[in-house]
Amino acid sequence: MSFSDYEAFWTARYLDAGDDYLFGTAPNKFLAGQSEYFGAGVSVLSVADGEGRNSVWLAEQGCTVTATEISSVALEKAAKLARGRHVAIDFLQVDIFSWDWPAAAFDTVVGIFIQFAGPVERLRQIAGMQQAVKPGGVLLLQGYTPKQLEYKTGGPSAVENLYTETLLRELFADWEIVMLHEHEETISEGTAHTGLSALIDLVARKPIGK
Repeated sequence: MSFSDYEAFWTARYLDAGDDYLFGTAPNKFLAGQSEYFGAGVSVLSVADGEGRNSVWLAEQGCTVTATEISSVALEKAAKLARGRHVAIDFLQVDIFSWDWPAAAFDTVVGIFIQFAGPVERLRQIAGMQQAVKPGGVLLLQGYTPKQLEYKTGGPSAVENLYTETLLRELFADWEIVMLHEHEETISEGTAHTGLSALIDLVARKPIGK
């Protein structure tokens, strides 16, 4: 899909939510549970941040936050949320598949439910995220496993877009895997992610000197 196709698809979804926030305004539970990685002076990149629920929470922890998103409507809603919660975030409208990812620029890079990418695009996506992490920094991911297709409580319908433990270990083979955890949990994130879900969480640390 082209930039305009992706932008139109996601903008339509966010417009359908009206004044509501499609994924809610509370931070993702997994992300909030990793608070040890966040605090004053920590630089964070939140990838495909949507309507701002995660970037706003990160900024509230004292982090210096950059958030990327493809939908102009989502960015407008995210900026409104940030103003209402009195935090400053550097919001960027970018196509992450063609973006010139910064090198070693952030202490932490975060990707929460960013599984709109197929196998080929995912390689570029993950490589860009890895490039953006400073040596010794961490990358956090949460996504769905293939079992999510049974639950249909959120996420893509294409099995090839979903994460497995084997896939993530391969993608982060030369990183330190701090956490890699498959689990099932009932989640409630707006109207888009609601109900029993098959999840996988990753925290990986970039080697010094890489």
